[in-house]
Amino acid sequence: MERSGDAGEWRLRATAAQRDRRQPPPREDGDRGAGGKKRGGRRPLLPLPEARGAPLVLLYLLGLRALAQVSHRQLLSRSPAAAGPLDFSASRARGYLDNITAIGPRTVGSPENEVFAVNYLLEQIRGIERECTDAHKISVDIQRPTGSFSIDFLGGFTSYYANITNVVVKLEPRNGAEHAVLSNCHFDSVPNTPGASDDAVSCAVMLEILNTLSKSSESLQHAVIFLFNGAEENILQASHGFITQHEWAKSIRAFINLEAAGVGGKELVFQTGPENPWLVQAYVIAAKHPFASVVAQEIFQSGIIPADTDFRIYRDFGNVPGIDLAFIENGYIYHTEYDTSDRILTDSIQRAGDNILAVLKYLATSEKLAKSFEYRHGNVVFFDILGLFVLAYPARVGTIMNYITAAIAFFYLSKKVLQPKPRAVHNLKKLLTAFSLTLTSWVCTLVAVLAVAMFVSIIGRALSWYTHFYVSVALYGTAAAAKLILVHVLAKKFFYKNVNEQYLGDVFYDASLMIWSIALAVMTQMGLCSAFICTLWVAFPLLTKLLIHKEFSQKGATIKFIVMYMLGMFFPYLYMLYLSWTVFEMFTPVMGRSGSEIPPDMVLAGFIVIFTMILSSYFINFIYLVKSTKTTLITLTTVSVVTLILVCSGIFFPYSSDAANPKPKRVFLQHTSRRFHDLDGNVVKSDSGIWINGFDYNGISHITPHVPEINDTIRTRCDEQAPFCGLPWILPVHFMFRKNWYLPAPEILPRSPIHFKLLSKKLMPWNSVRLNFEVSGPSHMSLYVRPHVGSALSRWSLGDGVPVPSVGGDYFVFYSHGLHAAPWNFWVELTAPEKHSDGIVSLAIAAHYFFGEDQKSPQLYALLERFPNWTFSSGWSCTYDLFVF
Repeated sequence: MERSGDAGEWRLRATAAQRDRRQPPPREDGDRGAGGKKRGGRRPLLPLPEARGAPLVLLYLLGLRALAQVSHRQLLSRSPAAAGPLDFSASRARGYLDNITAIGPRTVGSPENEVFAVNYLLEQIRGIERECTDAHKISVDIQRPTGSFSIDFLGGFTSYYANITNVVVKLEPRNGAEHAVLSNCHFDSVPNTPGASDDAVSCAVMLEILNTLSKSSESLQHAVIFLFNGAEENILQASHGFITQHEWAKSIRAFINLEAAGVGGKELVFQTGPENPWLVQAYVIAAKHPFASVVAQEIFQSGIIPADTDFRIYRDFGNVPGIDLAFIENGYIYHTEYDTSDRILTDSIQRAGDNILAVLKYLATSEKLAKSFEYRHGNVVFFDILGLFVLAYPARVGTIMNYITAAIAFFYLSKKVLQPKPRAVHNLKKLLTAFSLTLTSWVCTLVAVLAVAMFVSIIGRALSWYTHFYVSVALYGTAAAAKLILVHVLAKKFFYKNVNEQYLGDVFYDASLMIWSIALAVMTQMGLCSAFICTLWVAFPLLTKLLIHKEFSQKGATIKFIVMYMLGMFFPYLYMLYLSWTVFEMFTPVMGRSGSEIPPDMVLAGFIVIFTMILSSYFINFIYLVKSTKTTLITLTTVSVVTLILVCSGIFFPYSSDAANPKPKRVFLQHTSRRFHDLDGNVVKSDSGIWINGFDYNGISHITPHVPEINDTIRTRCDEQAPFCGLPWILPVHFMFRKNWYLPAPEILPRSPIHFKLLSKKLMPWNSVRLNFEVSGPSHMSLYVRPHVGSALSRWSLGDGVPVPSVGGDYFVFYSHGLHAAPWNFWVELTAPEKHSDGIVSLAIAAHYFFGEDQKSPQLYALLERFPNWTFSSGWSCTYDLFVF
């Protein structure tokens, strides 16, 4: 009986199984059956109307962008009260600034830099010293160091300096102090510029901080050393002379470096450390108007931006940790004649003074400064929230948080894939398909927009957005959004033809979450502190998904759902738009001075696509939730195409001479006389001309209509037999500027010509040849060395004794001296074959006349006068002599 019953039960189960096989399984993805009606008993939910969805997304992003903009423009959290004698006064600092810039360009070696600026600083410091309270003691020292070092900046070169100037002030307790914190600025400027923001305003701020601290009756625990360095623009020479040679340098435990990459605005903390998280905490606690980003730090230290600061010198040669700050706004006029004191807002000076004074006071009274070695380990994740406060935590804590966040996200996705278990493979396939389509849409968007950027560059319309940034958004931003939407519209129409919109919206949301979770894990594994951004883009969307799940599953994309969705995404989107402003504020002006080899439109278009991909990642699902995106797609495409037509027509001129907001084209002109000598010292070739370098990708195409003789028929040819193409580079940037022009001009005869001679040639015991030289000339000279085939430069008397080649294999030495200096003596040592009839080395020397009576010839003056007013044309004279030994 039991077997019979069992057999009957088996037969019943078999019949049921056969019936189940004849019926289709329930569809978890909500597929539509014949006629497009959803299977099952529940009424299908209506799709989101495009007329409601698109405007909401646009207004949401514009609103957040406006909020980020307001935050960036708000320099002070509250209106400053009238400054008392113990408060930082921006008006007093402005007085210092105006007086420093009134001296004029302060090029190293010039009387303006070595005498007038130094005398002014000393006069102010002595006045402050006279009013100093009994709680403090002020010491002043004028240092004029001579030294040499090698650096891997700009492809690598060696620097030599002689008799440059540092003004050093020490404020300490009356009974002295063992430890000190350093505050650094530089008062020199690049040739032909007033250097208000870079870096006179920082020196003015430091003078006022010294004045404020000295009048306080509260004694400091540690000393504060103020270094007014006089040779930063000569690639960090004065800071090297101080930190490696000055007796006070040994007491320094931390530093604050004040710099500029723009004119005014907020000062950004863009480098800290290395390690020493207590320094970041000091800024977090003390700064009144914080603006800091570890993202900026990792971008800057990656080398993408062709710049460096004294931070590197103190870090690498002094082994001292510090904080690097720089003004970043309006970099279009950085290092130009427009960098004047009137363009720096008083509120900008006030916020910088408030912040630096507070941090210096905190450090000078901190127990941690004396024991900094105990707190030196570990990196820090730090970023400000709309300038209101800074979040900072140890990188190791960030790593744990990142991995936990990623693990929770992967757990959520895994759980979702496995519900129900029989559908796990199907669910995983759907998720991976959406994941792949999202990545494909991004790649297609990047390729398409870069193709447009390349086309614009090829037809000679690069930098059309340089003066009008909105043009780049209208051209590349709308093209990126249109391409992204198009890919998903095509996928929706042909690949997901009969799939429910609600299900698609859900799965593409999960796909974006999966992408960000993978990015979070990868960036954390790479040790990038910037991975915190991915944490924001995983944690908040995951919480939002959990909050809106019930509303979305029951009612679909309702207004309530959209409001909850956007509120949940508020912080990551707001922070990304806030960060994007900082990135574009830094990078866009750099494109005007990044050289002739990198198409700036390709770079900017790439950045815009990246931000478009980020901002679209959690709105891709809306493409599948709306019934149609036809109007949005047509609008975006129309804007992009119309903008492209206008750009091609040349209506958007790249540069501006607007007095209130200039955005000039940078051009350097060097009136050069060149002489090439053979092994016997005879001149075998000579010429003279005005050598012209345009600092951006457009070269001289916009200048030719104004100065017709400057055209592509006079393109400079590289002399392959000479180091650095036989051209008088002031710095080894030849790899960035391969397109330049040489306009024939009369020979120049400087009143103070260079003197270069071989003192001796000795065969060394280790079978090498040592050549001893002596050089005397102007304050700036460049030395170029190329060993001949079979020879090798093994040692020299420069740097640490080990020659450092530049890009291309030649060797570059940058030389400068202060007001007066003895002749420069150096030697080079080469290993060479026994037979070298054509010599063992070619050595060239260029003399640069940046100031004084030899600076500009009549021909150079006349040519500069013809340049249009939307250019910043900086000119000087130079000579170039090549010798073979």
